[in-house]
Amino acid sequence: MGISKIWVYGETTEAGVTAGTLELVTKARSLADTVEVVMAGDASAVSGELGAHGAATVHTVGDLAGSLPGTKVASAIAGALAAGVGPDVLLAATSYDGRDVAGRLSAKVDRPVVTNVVDLVGDGDRLLGSEPVFGGTTDVLTGFTDGGLAIFLVRPKSFVAEESGGGPAAVAELAVGDLGNTGGALVKDRFVEESTGPKLDEAAVVVSGGRGLGEAEKYEMIETLAKLVKGAPGASRAVVDAGWVPYSYQVGQTGKVVKPTVYLACGISGATQHLVGMKGSANIVAINKDEEAPIFGIADLGIVGDVHKVLPKLIEALQARG
Repeated sequence: MGISKIWVYGETTEAGVTAGTLELVTKARSLADTVEVVMAGDASAVSGELGAHGAATVHTVGDLAGSLPGTKVASAIAGALAAGVGPDVLLAATSYDGRDVAGRLSAKVDRPVVTNVVDLVGDGDRLLGSEPVFGGTTDVLTGFTDGGLAIFLVRPKSFVAEESGGGPAAVAELAVGDLGNTGGALVKDRFVEESTGPKLDEAAVVVSGGRGLGEAEKYEMIETLAKLVKGAPGASRAVVDAGWVPYSYQVGQTGKVVKPTVYLACGISGATQHLVGMKGSANIVAINKDEEAPIFGIADLGIVGDVHKVLPKLIEALQARG
């Protein structure tokens, strides 16, 4: 006996379904008999992409009309559960909207949320979430002991999105119940941070700077190098806390999880909290003047040297190649 039905909270952008959603759908199809997606907005526009990754049905709560997605989606899922047609498990990415949906649903159906999940393991007719603890040094398995709804928030990049060859998913409307006062919240405006080049959590190459850079002005070397290798600039928490770069640049346990082909750590000592966010990179290159820095313990290539001397030479060599 296994898990019958998993629902994945689906998120979209103007470019289509988010990578985090496709990663969860891909993983879910290896764990349950049926995988379905619940989302807001035009499901027909993304039913082909979701079906290709393994979703049988896409449930939509309709147009948001300026309201928050969490209020409508959580209400609709709670209603489906009450009617006996809801899922055994809800998976959501650890995003702003994913956390909002999970939190609101938790309050509505009185079920806890397992957070910070990096892997999912089937255990008979239930699901266990693997969570890193003690700064990422140990993983623990967490599950529910009864037969009620299990809610998991999963870190992006925990799985690889792969198509299964399926056709477009069926599209179904999902009723939204009375939202009460929560329905009064409206999104009046959105701020989109301007950026060039690939997104940090999707880039094939990430160049990150740490406290070893010494001062904010030196971070320009990181951005220049990232642009030369067609990568994305990143940063340690110390650099973000110092106000050198926005929080959106942060890699680590409390920032973004990245898994690029190449991760270049410049002046980053390698605190456990940072390693959690990048240790899954295919190739790790570290530059640090302290040969005892923890970052060298996971680096595929280590350069013991001053970033203020190494980076300018590297930038100069790349610029000379055109």
